[in-house]
Amino acid sequence: MRSIDYLLWWQTALRSGRLRSLLSALGIAIGILAVTALTGIGEGVRLYLLDTFSQFGSRLIAITPGKTETAGAPQGLLASSRPLRLEDVAALRSLPGVLAVVPVLQGQGEVRSQGLTRQTTLLGTDHQAARGWQFTVAAGRFLPADDSAMPRAYAVLGAKVAAALYPQGEIRRALGSRLRVGDRRFVVTGVMAPQGQFLGFDLDDMVFIPLAHAQALFASDALQEIDVVYRPGIDDQTLRQQIRQRLIQRHGAEDFTLYSQQDMLSSLDRILVVVRAAIGGLGTISLLIGAVGIYSIMSIAQQERIPEIGLLLAIGAGRRRLLWLFLGEAMLLALAGGGLGLLLLFIVQQLLHNLLPALPLTIQPLYLLLALLVSALVGLLAGFAPAWRASHQDPVVALRGE
Repeated sequence: MRSIDYLLWWQTALRSGRLRSLLSALGIAIGILAVTALTGIGEGVRLYLLDTFSQFGSRLIAITPGKTETAGAPQGLLASSRPLRLEDVAALRSLPGVLAVVPVLQGQGEVRSQGLTRQTTLLGTDHQAARGWQFTVAAGRFLPADDSAMPRAYAVLGAKVAAALYPQGEIRRALGSRLRVGDRRFVVTGVMAPQGQFLGFDLDDMVFIPLAHAQALFASDALQEIDVVYRPGIDDQTLRQQIRQRLIQRHGAEDFTLYSQQDMLSSLDRILVVVRAAIGGLGTISLLIGAVGIYSIMSIAQQERIPEIGLLLAIGAGRRRLLWLFLGEAMLLALAGGGLGLLLLFIVQQLLHNLLPALPLTIQPLYLLLALLVSALVGLLAGFAPAWRASHQDPVVALRGE
């Protein structure tokens, strides 16, 4: 048989049972659509979360008061023999390879300006925060490098706070204006570019003020956190050990906890890979249903074509040739379903983009190629048993069915 004979056989076989072929291909299409769409959503969520967690940079070590024990929960600030203080920040800045050390003290407060009032988050820090956290200032400048004990009363507004206090696109009017926070007055020196949200915190609904002023407002000289940002090429574990030794020398004990951004990103990535695999497994169930459909169609076709099989065997067609005739039909049917599934995927992707633009959906070209390969493999496996039975028919018994 020539190649054209194979093609004519497959075309005739598929056209003779149009409805059955369409339903079988549709089953594969739905399976391919489910696998690629769900896997794409899982990959999109993974990339979105990894991007969210790494927006402060991937070279960051966070220090919090209280030691997290293996057998229990964090002891917290009250259980720490010595809370984190500004002196610890100065000690850590002298470590080799450190790019920035950012002190953090956060609380809620009411800010007033231009006759408008807003309840927002107040974040006490210093001039290294913008550099260490990779924040962008849209207008003006961030907090200056003042004396940490007696900084000037400057404030930097988050994007939402600036828009609320200075509406109608007059955000630049905020620069140099007066801002009242509690019983203190500040001069606005900058407005931050939109940063989005991180772990439930709206980074745009914040006001950044010098740490000393935040400590006076909240009546606390302790810090909630210290973030150490290190230079590229510095070993994470080596720097963690140096930080641990330096703070133990100051505190007399390990009454603090270190969290590495690399560790958090790695753990998050491992969790999301498992979630993505589970989501893909759910879509695979639909693909298996399509495989059952192909198996049923090919089994019925094999029973209906027993006389044709007998005639082919009688005129000298080999069993291997018959095997490839039926296998090729099954694979062609599965590939048609795979192509239909990819077409449906692009339609669904456009609909989701228009209706739910915030839904992360990442379809990689590799997934599309794998979808077609999987559909061909499904056709091969589902059609093998009927093809094997067809190729091993007794020609005499098969011709009796004519």
